[in-house]
Amino acid sequence: MNATELTAKAASIAAAMATADASPGIQPAQTRYRASLVSGWDIPAGASVLEVGCGQGDTTAVLAEAVGPRGRVVAVDIADPSYGAPVTLGQSAEHLKATPLGARIDFRFGLDVLDEAVAFPDGGFDHVVLAHCSWYFGSLDQLAATLARVRRWARNLCFAEWDLEPRSAEQLPHLLAVLVQGQIEAGGSRGEGNVRTPFSRESLLRTLAATGWNPAPARAVDTTDLQDGDWEVDACTALLDDAQRMTRLPRTVRELVLSQGDVLRSLAKQHGNTPLPAYSLTAC
Repeated sequence: MNATELTAKAASIAAAMATADASPGIQPAQTRYRASLVSGWDIPAGASVLEVGCGQGDTTAVLAEAVGPRGRVVAVDIADPSYGAPVTLGQSAEHLKATPLGARIDFRFGLDVLDEAVAFPDGGFDHVVLAHCSWYFGSLDQLAATLARVRRWARNLCFAEWDLEPRSAEQLPHLLAVLVQGQIEAGGSRGEGNVRTPFSRESLLRTLAATGWNPAPARAVDTTDLQDGDWEVDACTALLDDAQRMTRLPRTVRELVLSQGDVLRSLAKQHGNTPLPAYSLTAC
């Protein structure tokens, strides 16, 4: 399905999401963005796709539309189906499964692809997708192990993530928010936030090379309409105000992140923080 066709279906795909009614101004923008990602990966109708880190299914729904009724999407996530708010992963999956796209999707939550008990046939998928899930990993080593493991199961990789290189000063609050969250995690105060291991595009390319993937050149993806800049600023400031999380940090690290938090608060807007750019690539 080409970019024009998939983009034209974005409104109907968004309507299939559980958050569509609760967040009418958010879900359509998120789905249009995912449609842009998937159309750039050239996944054909009838394809079999393994999606790692599917979350609430924003990309899953678009993948299901792209592969059509003869295709299939196995969407896995290490999180429990009760994870997530205001709609949990399980609730979102149940809602999506009840739509016409649902027959094409197999959701599997609480599944760690690094668990030796988890096995898919070698070469059993045409594509494996990691879309804005790689910063959730606990370390680059964990991501590398995952990329090496799925290399056996799929012939092609489709990948997207935020880019740590801002294009304008307006993107600095989002950048600071993700870096501070990453430093808190690296300092030993572990949590369940969206950002745990923020890494650069160059780090990703090195990791791909080390795990046997040969990537095509990355392309920039327009993130202008997304709300993630606000979400991460809010998440970071809430974390900085969490005394329990802060006391788990060594004093020097705590002082560093609190000082960066002061800078973040001086730069951030209450609403309308411009999101970072993002990049997308394929590899074989």
